[in-house]
Amino acid sequence: MRSTFEQLADTILDGTPITPDEALAILRTDDAELLPLVAAASRLRRAHFGNTVKVNYLVNLKSGLCPENCNYCSQALGSQAPILKYSWLSEEEALAQAGAGLAGGASRVCLVASGRGPSNRDIGRVTEMVEALKRENPDVEVCACLGLLSGNQAERLKDAGVDAYNHNINTAESNHENIVQTHTYADRVDTVEKAKHGGLSPCSGFIAGLGETDEQLVEAVFALKALDSDSIPVNFLIPFDGTPLQHTRELSPARCMKILVLARFVCPDKEVRIAGGRELHLRSLQSLALHVANSIFLGDYLTSEGQAAEADLEMIRDNGFVVLGSPEEREQSLASAVPDPSIRRRGAGTDVLPNA
Repeated sequence: MRSTFEQLADTILDGTPITPDEALAILRTDDAELLPLVAAASRLRRAHFGNTVKVNYLVNLKSGLCPENCNYCSQALGSQAPILKYSWLSEEEALAQAGAGLAGGASRVCLVASGRGPSNRDIGRVTEMVEALKRENPDVEVCACLGLLSGNQAERLKDAGVDAYNHNINTAESNHENIVQTHTYADRVDTVEKAKHGGLSPCSGFIAGLGETDEQLVEAVFALKALDSDSIPVNFLIPFDGTPLQHTRELSPARCMKILVLARFVCPDKEVRIAGGRELHLRSLQSLALHVANSIFLGDYLTSEGQAAEADLEMIRDNGFVVLGSPEEREQSLASAVPDPSIRRRGAGTDVLPNA
């Protein structure tokens, strides 16, 4: 007998989207049903992304000293977290950091800078970095994450070779004022729209574990669907000491898995990326999560350390996946492109004219 989850996956594959009530039921699934739930989500993942995993690499161009008061962030105004704080990396330093990620197997480099939003001078600095990076690595995807955009900044980034722009909504609109007061939810949505209007691929996700309800998680994921975000980073709160949410620990590995499944069912054909906090919260279920998500960050994050890059790549290989853009993936693509042989049904021995 087919499970309810399999039937739901069939319905989605046939073109009928999931409803909010069905999405809410995913989050409230008993832990004993986790494997059937993941198996159903895996069908959606493989239907759209096969067995590939996209590997991304973060370069923190400017760390800390942010004027925004996001309660979850170790770089925010008022944070006492003992993180690295520094101003802009030089172009040479940024290229060296990006090169390390590319050498490790990443196909997308995410250039991130703390702050409310970039000045036009900041945009000029980043565009010069991107142009230099693309000269050395023409095939690399570049995603910028610089805060709230204004004017024609998105267009300038696009003209320099930036492919995507990340600006997470972070939480549901109904929960936004509980976690940040120095900018609005509408400000964030406006920047995603500016990025889209400027020709950049929208990358927007959320952070789970901010005290939100199940209903608010569903609200956030459906908002991302409405924004038509091409890639959805799913972060799990890292409760840094020295931040307002330092003692917030409400996530279990099973809960994190259900949140990833929620994102996959609501946005079946979008890149779902396991982002910050996966090592801390998914722990031994990281491998299982690859059967739902199709993208990860390699190595370290903005202010926290991740597991060793080789451990990430080993995890991908051990679960039967290949890194997108790797020699293994290209060989697989070539093999799948070989057509099936056709039995001759014309010419000699038939009444059909030969192919001549």
